[in-house]
Amino acid sequence: MIERLLDPGHVMVAVVTLVVVAACVLLHFEASSVLSRRMRRTTASRRRRFLGLMYGLLAAHVLEIWLFGLAAWWLTDATAGAVAGTTPMENGLDYIYLSAITFTTLGYGDVFPEGPLRFLMGTESLTGFMLITWSASLTFLEMQRHWNDQT
Repeated sequence: MIERLLDPGHVMVAVVTLVVVAACVLLHFEASSVLSRRMRRTTASRRRRFLGLMYGLLAAHVLEIWLFGLAAWWLTDATAGAVAGTTPMENGLDYIYLSAITFTTLGYGDVFPEGPLRFLMGTESLTGFMLITWSASLTFLEMQRHWNDQT
């Protein structure tokens, strides 16, 4: 039992998952902090402030999806799992696609992880759900704060 738990592929996936989750949470914290400060300090119109907020949050999410996708691609090359399904995984953008449907919890079902890689992708779903919710909360709070100003 302990030998299977400490299998090098599983350990590698667990370590990579922890690193990628930490990087994504830190990235999201920093992006949210910068965007929130910018909302308060700028004299731009309400429209420009909110467009900046939305594009900034979207860019953060895209970067987070890419981090998970590149990690999945690297792990499959390191034989720590595989991706199966109706569509063959031919290049890095296929892994970004898998990451995007996992991060957003959309999950079309045309591709899915196998082996130790399932841990990374399962954790990505939870992380993506939390970070998307964080973005929605920040957007709501900023809208509430700025909605009545007349600039």
